[in-house]
Amino acid sequence: MSQITKELIYEMYLKLLHLNEQKADSVSQIFLQHITDEEDKLKLLPKNMTSIHVIECIGHNEPINNTTIAKKMNLSKANITKISTKLLKEGLIKRCQLTGNKKEIYFRLTPKGKQVFELHEKLHEMKKEQFHHFIDTFTDEEQKVILKFLESLTIRLMEEQKETNSATHL
Repeated sequence: MSQITKELIYEMYLKLLHLNEQKADSVSQIFLQHITDEEDKLKLLPKNMTSIHVIECIGHNEPINNTTIAKKMNLSKANITKISTKLLKEGLIKRCQLTGNKKEIYFRLTPKGKQVFELHEKLHEMKKEQFHHFIDTFTDEEQKVILKFLESLTIRLMEEQKETNSATHL
């Protein structure tokens, strides 16, 4: 592969990262707008996407504890504790204990939390359909190359994140 091609790939990668940051902001706005359009459920909503993703994690795995949420979301337990405390105050999640284990605290969604979860799932499904239509514009062979690239990139970014986390804990 030529140096020019490598540079073009790198430039596109940087552009993708910047667009992804912008999209994350706009997805938050779209989600808020979608809820506002659907009903006056805006009062239910946490103010950031990480909180919404914690609700998503609980909704898919309830009952679930802080440690498991942190692992699944690749966040610190302290961060999950802070978010779950806010979600408890907002009435979106509730604490529970499993029979036979009175020590460990687990979380479940409240009815309000389930509404947020369902709306978020609906938005994800719409985005997934749009993505599938886009990816269908590539051949099967091209899709395999894209998948291999994304898998490799993800592994690399996760390794870099671990290195960064290790360096900050020294």
